[in-house]
Amino acid sequence: MAREDIEFKTYDRVTLRGWFYKPLETAQDTKLPCLVMSHGLTAIKEMDLDMFASYFTHRMPLACLVYDNRGFGSSDTKDGEPRFEIIPSKQVSDYSDAITYASTRPDVNPSRIGIWGSSYSGGHVLWVGAVDKRVKAVLTQIPLVSGWENISRLIRSDFMPNINQLCAQDRLDRAAGKEPGTIPVVDENPLALSALPTADSYQFFSAWEKKSEWKNVVTIRSIEELRAYEPATHIHRISPTPLLMTVAQNDVLAPTDLAIAAYARALEPKELHILPCGHFDGYSGPHFERNAGRQAEFLKRTLCASD
Repeated sequence: MAREDIEFKTYDRVTLRGWFYKPLETAQDTKLPCLVMSHGLTAIKEMDLDMFASYFTHRMPLACLVYDNRGFGSSDTKDGEPRFEIIPSKQVSDYSDAITYASTRPDVNPSRIGIWGSSYSGGHVLWVGAVDKRVKAVLTQIPLVSGWENISRLIRSDFMPNINQLCAQDRLDRAAGKEPGTIPVVDENPLALSALPTADSYQFFSAWEKKSEWKNVVTIRSIEELRAYEPATHIHRISPTPLLMTVAQNDVLAPTDLAIAAYARALEPKELHILPCGHFDGYSGPHFERNAGRQAEFLKRTLCASD
């Protein structure tokens, strides 16, 4: 496996940075299928995406383009816009710009590009797979499928008036030229204000905070945008592009039943893989091989299959 540092421009001229992986023994004139990958809410590429890309490129003739979302990790944000802000429509558009970049590379087959997303970006790939018909395979892992339903599960109803007030005040503050308001992504106290108030979220992100450049901050507007985001709206329009949805059986962050209900609305060809674990357990540890192995099988049968 060989890894190259890359960067590319989005439609609005923001520089996104990441890695390009391909098998070590690749002939110079070979055009490989390519899987475009980015991470979930506030997460950066160092948080196990390298493990997936290495696993895939070691086992099949496949390239992987891994990048940080705008405003996070090594990627830039647009001049005048804050870092640590998630506007779903922009991240969705960035996926398509990553596809465009991959298709211009001399070592990529532009007719064989797939997309992979996890958690928040697992929702993004449902949207992109439906509307960007350059996509030839969609892999969505522990996906967010409905922002409204997800927020309703994550945040107690008696906490919502405070959230609504924070969002309203943030709009007033921005209009007055003040800095955007922010909140922690996670907090050890599940009753404290945070974007992801679950125990497993705190364990996952706080561990990475100690060993990476990840920052425990996200803008308040990001929460308002999340609540309005319905990425599975067009899931039935992904067909006839092959879809693999990986769901965690005990997912309390992106609830299992919501993902399975969305999967039921998708048309064939589609595959469902249920992992016997929680939201974060498929990234590494004892469930990684079972997870990545099934995804590799899917890629061999779809994106990497001979014509």
